[in-house]
Amino acid sequence: MSQATPLIVIENVSKEYRGKGGAKIMAIDNLSLRIDKGEFVSLVGPSGAGKSTLMRLLIVEERPTKGRIIIAGRDLRTLRSRDIPFYRRKVGVVFQDFKLLPNKTVTENIAFALEVCDATPAEVRDKVPKILELVGLTNRAANEPSELSGGEMQRVAIARALIHTPKLLIADEPTGNLDPSNTWEIIELLLKINQTGTIVLLATHNQAVVDRLQRRVVALQNGKLVSDQKTAGYTEIKPKEKGD
Repeated sequence: MSQATPLIVIENVSKEYRGKGGAKIMAIDNLSLRIDKGEFVSLVGPSGAGKSTLMRLLIVEERPTKGRIIIAGRDLRTLRSRDIPFYRRKVGVVFQDFKLLPNKTVTENIAFALEVCDATPAEVRDKVPKILELVGLTNRAANEPSELSGGEMQRVAIARALIHTPKLLIADEPTGNLDPSNTWEIIELLLKINQTGTIVLLATHNQAVVDRLQRRVVALQNGKLVSDQKTAGYTEIKPKEKGD
């Protein structure tokens, strides 16, 4: 086990919702997890397992019902509402549906993430070309999203997520809308980013991706941690039969 302090510490975290009629729904159930700097972690499990809820907790879109989450030494319970935007600048997030601004070019989409944080024009001119080169989109800088392939749009989304040099990159089903060829291009890009020291937390249903990665696999079911393997392929989790 690593002797360094983990970058992400999740301790006895639960997230409870109320369903129809006040029924209790445990989206996350007493979850504990530690992730070191530089790890690439695949998060797997069936729909409703708690993957998306966990990611929302990590970006403080939701707050735990109990337990605590510490990232880079910062207890997220202490974050005030006004501090959350500053915290999120150190956490990159990529979604399945890209979330690009349709009437802005590739360069403008990436630059916008800096401009809303009051970056100077000089900072934008310095950072954006470097990120474009990293994700292989220098020759697409002047194109709008409608002129890009799905894989290229996801690269723009990744570039935007990386613009603040995050310590953690959360990728929520980033290849869900892509064909196999573009899927592998995105996974290879995530691996390249991981090699710079950024933690990549990849939520996916894609068995082929997880099997090929052979990296750490964390499996959830009904909000509970059911498997945590340092080097593994896809863990198929089936609903429990009654009486099991």
